[in-house]
Amino acid sequence: MRSLSQNLLLFLKGIAMGAADVVPGVSGGTIAFVSGIYIELIDTIKSLNIAALKVLKSQGLAAAWRHINGNFLAVLLSGILTSLFSLAVVMQFLLAEHPLPLWSFFVGLIAGSVIYLLRQHPITQWRDALLFALGVAAAWGISVAPAVQLEGSHTTMFFAGSIALCAMILPGISGSFILVLLGLYPVFIGAIAGFQIDILVVFGLGGILGLMFFSRLLSWLLAHYEATVIATMCGFLVGSLNIIWPWKQVLDSMISHSGKTIVLASQNLWPSEYLQLVGSDPQILLGVSAMLFGLILVLGLEYVGSRYQDKPL
Repeated sequence: MRSLSQNLLLFLKGIAMGAADVVPGVSGGTIAFVSGIYIELIDTIKSLNIAALKVLKSQGLAAAWRHINGNFLAVLLSGILTSLFSLAVVMQFLLAEHPLPLWSFFVGLIAGSVIYLLRQHPITQWRDALLFALGVAAAWGISVAPAVQLEGSHTTMFFAGSIALCAMILPGISGSFILVLLGLYPVFIGAIAGFQIDILVVFGLGGILGLMFFSRLLSWLLAHYEATVIATMCGFLVGSLNIIWPWKQVLDSMISHSGKTIVLASQNLWPSEYLQLVGSDPQILLGVSAMLFGLILVLGLEYVGSRYQDKPL
């Protein structure tokens, strides 16, 4: 059982996950991975199954709550929901008014996470090195893939839900970004704005089924090939830096039903090129400071977590 201080730290990690989900291109799975709760999160999602209902029926609510790791789930979800309802406005403000330092902070966060994870799980085998490189290539390829335009049918939205929610628990890949690539983000946002129950239900069903299957696969892989999986996911994180690089020139965009600008194509720039091509202040000093803050924050978070990990209640 976690102590009060450990639960507080878990709550703060939930807040960070919720804040990240507000930012397009950053997934809560990334924050879970870099903050050291990823494996427990995957195992907890996996435990939400028919077996949990059988335990509830035969042994009661308390046993079922332990079966699904209910305390962990409740504290983490409390942090996520608190963040979504309180920090969402702040994150949207920063995204609109101060995007360069915000994206720079996430670059530092991910860079620090990769450094920490590879120190804890050094790549010593050629297989892991190859999968790390493949992870970089996969995330990088997704980030530069051209958007397509699929028809928003019930079947399409079902499979889109499966892919998007699986992407949300993969470090370095955003579910909303996947929907943009599939050309289904406007359909999804329109379904929310128009309260199209049929679209939302099939999307949710696809997401739940996909998440249940994918969490089991990830849990098995982490149990049997943890170092290999972590090397691959570190590759995903490195490849995702192409998505969140702060200095970009937008080449193509669209306006969603909610009035948000959705970037369909962009190119990364050096800060000096940013000033020339975009015509805005690259804020180099502020950006570098934000990167360093993100790097120090994740290493500090892991240090605090390691201090309280083995302390009794």
